[in-house]
Amino acid sequence: MQRRRSNIEIIGDMLRIGANGGAGKTEIMYNANMSYSQLQKYLSLLINQGFIDRLQVGNPVITYRVTEKGSNLLQSIDTLLDVLEFKNDNF
Repeated sequence: MQRRRSNIEIIGDMLRIGANGGAGKTEIMYNANMSYSQLQKYLSLLINQGFIDRLQVGNPVITYRVTEKGSNLLQSIDTLLDVLEFKNDNF
């Protein structure tokens, strides 16, 4: 049985997807394996905190790109998850 992902893991997944030049809502939703309501909730949080920028690249095309602040957060999340995974292997 798979365990549920934490909020931190979900945010990390979203930031990884948007880190390579940006991504649209559908791409983020499918690649991060989340529902539309989850996407809306987390995307709003990440935009409001300045971790992701919303860019208009066409009409009506919008893409979401990770900011420098978001890249720093992703590095911190990856470090934290690595440390926690290492500790869980010792139990």
